[in-house]
Amino acid sequence: MYNRRNMLLWAATTVSVAGLCAMPAHAQDSVKIGLILPMTGGQASTGKQIDNAIKLYMQQKGDTVAGKKIEVILKDDAAVPDNTKRLAQELIVNDKVNFIAGFGVTPAALAAAPLATQAKIPEVVMAAGTSIITERSPYIVRTSFTLAQSSTIIGDWAIKNGIKKVATLTSDYAPGNDALTFFKQHFTAGGGEVVEEVKVPLANPDFAPFLQRMKDAKPDAMFVFVPAGQGGNFMKQYAERGLDKSGIKVIGPGDVMDDDLLNNMGDAALGAVTAHLYSAAHPSAMNKDFVAAYKKAFGNRPGFMAVSGYDGIHLIYEALKKTGGDTNGDKLIEAMKGMKWESPRGPISIDPETRDIVQNIYIRKVEKVDGELYNVEFATFEAVKDSGKTKK
Repeated sequence: MYNRRNMLLWAATTVSVAGLCAMPAHAQDSVKIGLILPMTGGQASTGKQIDNAIKLYMQQKGDTVAGKKIEVILKDDAAVPDNTKRLAQELIVNDKVNFIAGFGVTPAALAAAPLATQAKIPEVVMAAGTSIITERSPYIVRTSFTLAQSSTIIGDWAIKNGIKKVATLTSDYAPGNDALTFFKQHFTAGGGEVVEEVKVPLANPDFAPFLQRMKDAKPDAMFVFVPAGQGGNFMKQYAERGLDKSGIKVIGPGDVMDDDLLNNMGDAALGAVTAHLYSAAHPSAMNKDFVAAYKKAFGNRPGFMAVSGYDGIHLIYEALKKTGGDTNGDKLIEAMKGMKWESPRGPISIDPETRDIVQNIYIRKVEKVDGELYNVEFATFEAVKDSGKTKK
């Protein structure tokens, strides 16, 4: 009896130790990416675009890098930061992910930042656009944009093109505040006047009453920032209130004219001028191939969130190549700093000091091309860094 019990204990211990020994070997054979995105709720189009683009990239490039199998674990946070924090913790502790990525809105990216620092794993921000994000953890790298990059440029453009009076409508959260701040700095410095200033709720906004105030203020143009996914609803109410017939044009960063939703906005969107990082009409050969492949795979055109996700997974792949598959967080971040490549949006790089994206910003106008609405680029500002950090 004694011997039999000892043998059972020995067998159980052997299995347990063998299991523990096998775990690192298994972990070394794969790289896990915890992808946290809003797949439901008001920001769902952001999540779907990024998820689609990552799937497309992995179809094109394969799912093995430096001898490691890439495994993406998708979690829906519905753009609620409490969900983001909980999901990030579960992915890090339970799933043992090597990266966390995605982050549809700024509060989500900020909620995950302390966890990335504590776990010493890269947080690749593929959407959220407030300047402060990369300052919140030395492990954050961004492949999307900042609102300062585009809002300063559209402010300067407005002054140079005879727009003297502007009413502003921005979502009342950090990116909206960034967009407003940097636009006003440049627009008023050039002699422009803000005649009406409105902030709308981030969640489920009803734009109609605010739009009436815009109309009554009789500005030359409206500066608008709403996050990706809300532009269609905004333009619908803009047309219903007759602002498209009033001569008040829409200007702003490009989020409001997201390619993903643009075709459904109707002729009210024609003539809108925005500054942004990407257009599905960008004329490079690489972008034409990207748009064609995305349309074939998913049945619609990619927007700026899609290209941010496409570049985000590219950055992860290339960093792993540079480290030879080593998933040490510090080595991966070092590999990402200063990295440069050609994207469907144009040439981009990761600023080695701020870990933020450096990219071209394009001035675009909504025009009809072959019966469809597109943001047609007509001016380029090259290698734009985030100016938001230096102004804090």
